[in-house]
Amino acid sequence: MRLATLPRYHLATLPTPLQRARNLEVALGPRCPRIYLKRDDLTGLAFGGNKARKLEYLLADALANQATILVSEGAAQSNHARITAAAAVVAGLRSVLVLDARHGSAIAGNLLLDHLLGAEIRIVPDKAARSQLMASIGDELRAAGERPYVIPTGGSVPIGAAGYVAMVAELLEQLVSAGEAPSRLYFPTGSLGTQAGLVVGARAFSAPFAVYGVAVEHPVDQLIADGVTLANGTAELLGTGRHVTTANITIDGAFIGADYGVPTEEGREAIRLLARTEAVFLDPVYSGKAMAALISHVRSGELDPNEAVIFLHTGGGPSLFATGTTLV
Repeated sequence: MRLATLPRYHLATLPTPLQRARNLEVALGPRCPRIYLKRDDLTGLAFGGNKARKLEYLLADALANQATILVSEGAAQSNHARITAAAAVVAGLRSVLVLDARHGSAIAGNLLLDHLLGAEIRIVPDKAARSQLMASIGDELRAAGERPYVIPTGGSVPIGAAGYVAMVAELLEQLVSAGEAPSRLYFPTGSLGTQAGLVVGARAFSAPFAVYGVAVEHPVDQLIADGVTLANGTAELLGTGRHVTTANITIDGAFIGADYGVPTEEGREAIRLLARTEAVFLDPVYSGKAMAALISHVRSGELDPNEAVIFLHTGGGPSLFATGTTLV
């Protein structure tokens, strides 16, 4: 596998901790399995989160291509946009963020941090307008003398997904030290970069756990198809030689709620429960919904109390400060 030779610009504080959530286990009752939290909310850069792992490889590629400016996109409270702007600062580059205001554009949470990081921010009304601007912004910047490096939503391209192939190797070392072989790895999935990397990494390193994505947007069938394409692109980039099919992409669509970015009551409960048992903060868009799935599966008896599971905390904490008082 070519992972070790892939150019990488170190941004994250690694390895992130793997912590037993004993208080949460007690709160969920005697039929609860052992729960471990993989704390990728603690990757360090600009309040952390999973995107830092992806940006290590994307930024290295941008610099190899002599980029002068990073360009990316997302919702107004995008975690990926925040980390992209932070990576640009660290590398001495500029950044442009194309953000849609579907759920508002108040300067709070992630958007406040984007401004503090000095990103050039372009707010558009919806996702369609965002896609339209992203299609033309590279040409605009080149005409102005820049060398843009355009990163799609979530950094979800094979180079970015490589960050989560590497994470699987890191996690397996921690599991050996803990003497655990968990049955599932839960995490939120949307743009599929994290899931593609996890799937390729789990197959390449013979991980004991199933990669269990919890969808944060509709439609799930399209997410699965996109996951297959991205995972195969990642496998090809790294030379793992393993073909991914729909059978290898597990995505649970039962916890999305009304739409992307719309909090659910189950997600709110998960946020409160983690805060009050482990002093760990989840967010309402991603990690809260994924933890709601894990909690539901414990309560329904779907998980064996004698097994262990992992929850990959992908970060997103700054968005709490743009949510208001609806979580308490």
